[in-house]
Amino acid sequence: MPTTANQVRVHEYGGPEVLQTDQIPLTPPGPGEILIRHTAIGMNFADTHSRNGRYPFPSLPHCLGAEAAGVVEEVGDGINYLKPGDRVVYSSGGPTLPRGAYCDYRVITADRMILLPDEIDDETAAAMTTKGLTAHYLLFDCYPVSAGETIVVHAAAGGVGQILCQWANHLGARVIGVVGSPAKAEIAAGFGCHHTLVRGQDDIPGRVRALTAGEGVPVVYDSVGAATFEDSLLCLRPRGTLVSFGSASGPIPPFDLFRLNQMGSLYVTSGAFHIHLANREAVLARAHDLIDMVLRGKIRISVDRRYSLADAAQAHRDIESGATTGMSVLIP
Repeated sequence: MPTTANQVRVHEYGGPEVLQTDQIPLTPPGPGEILIRHTAIGMNFADTHSRNGRYPFPSLPHCLGAEAAGVVEEVGDGINYLKPGDRVVYSSGGPTLPRGAYCDYRVITADRMILLPDEIDDETAAAMTTKGLTAHYLLFDCYPVSAGETIVVHAAAGGVGQILCQWANHLGARVIGVVGSPAKAEIAAGFGCHHTLVRGQDDIPGRVRALTAGEGVPVVYDSVGAATFEDSLLCLRPRGTLVSFGSASGPIPPFDLFRLNQMGSLYVTSGAFHIHLANREAVLARAHDLIDMVLRGKIRISVDRRYSLADAAQAHRDIESGATTGMSVLIP
């Protein structure tokens, strides 16, 4: 067993420059824990919020990251569903499984581990898990999408967006994808979008109304936040639902709820990852559906960029600049 691990940690909140690699001691896994050797680490926009303090850690310094794939090296007492050599992936976050995936080795609670089939490689697994599990609860819980409905998905060329659009397409929905540039519109069109609109170039509510015979859509999935909140509401039909699940452009400002009454008795919800994946049963059930969709070729996973663990700061710069599409991973 290795005695130390390399971790990318935050000692103080700030920009990408605050990320630093520390070597920390490792202890053997205790009851219910495993030692995992990471082979690929997934990156999410939420990681930048952890780094800058919007999603604060319980204490500092703290290691970043919510998901990774790897190989089980050692197993603690009380675990009969994993063994050394198993390939697994996990997604963390919330109070039950703390963040801390930006590292080469990690001792971690075992009950959220997802066994990987041979057909899914480690990079794909690390890239798709958080985003795919998120897409699952958005589509099946926050607003259950039905065949024949038209929906709007913001950041359709991004990681969650690509999976969300493909899955909604498979369910029989017509997907209007909103993106940040014409180049991203071309990408989104290849991942399940029937129509693509460019933020800052198109009149988003006007185009959505035109595509729905003036009615609007029953649901908008919005991970952008402040910059798109108003447009998202204006895209909805009466009693439509805005599902807010991210704030890449900044937090949504204070809002007069009575406006929802005036705009058509609208609904707004915010889907929290750790609430929808609160236990092992929920994780495994949603992961089963995600893996099945990937194995059947219904969802294609695009790993767009790969960085070394030491280049995590540059990866954060690229994510925050909007330069990335699809998924990015760190390789220890």
